[in-house]
Amino acid sequence: MADALVDVGRIGSYFSVGVGAGDGSWQAVAEGYAEGLAPLVEHHADYLGVSERRVAASIAQLGHAARLWSPVLACALLHGVVPDLRGLRRRPRGTELLLPSTTGFLAPRGDACARLVYDVVVKDHLQPLAAGLRVKLAPGLLNGNASSALAGSAQLLLRERPDVREPLTRLTADLLKIGDLRDTGHLTGPDLTFRRRSCCLYYRVPGGGLCGDCPLPHHP
Repeated sequence: MADALVDVGRIGSYFSVGVGAGDGSWQAVAEGYAEGLAPLVEHHADYLGVSERRVAASIAQLGHAARLWSPVLACALLHGVVPDLRGLRRRPRGTELLLPSTTGFLAPRGDACARLVYDVVVKDHLQPLAAGLRVKLAPGLLNGNASSALAGSAQLLLRERPDVREPLTRLTADLLKIGDLRDTGHLTGPDLTFRRRSCCLYYRVPGGGLCGDCPLPHHP
């Protein structure tokens, strides 16, 4: 597992998860979720220049979801293991992630792999985060963010490691049929392009515009 995390971390920052004890500045994500990742939401509000906390919360949740999906997908497909993220820690106002130890699971085959990956990311992390958010966001928006982040992570992995196209496409498609991800959008092309059914609210960021997978009408 340690070798797998080091290898996939080379793909890019979204795939990087540190391992070690860290220092006192690291917070258990379970504690962060209980307060809705409030410091991270405030950081995004300041960085994006938005006064609507629901917009900042949506973008923060979307980015955090991508940082969960990316290493899990890559480890499963490139090394046949799925990291256990239940002990994950993070910087309160940053995006870096840290695991205290390298434990995990052998990636099963077929539908069982999708279910395991779903549980590791959605059940253990995104659902508790949604429950702890201090601003009201529709479940459909948050679930759409989760699916959009999944597709984005899969696209980046495919770009960097095209040899996993077939199993990556199958795993992504299987995940989009499970639980909170079901009916949130659909894959639209062979390069794992995606169209979601909800909007992440990025268009409300000053100068933001619409994302490539947004369902809102795109005007020339």
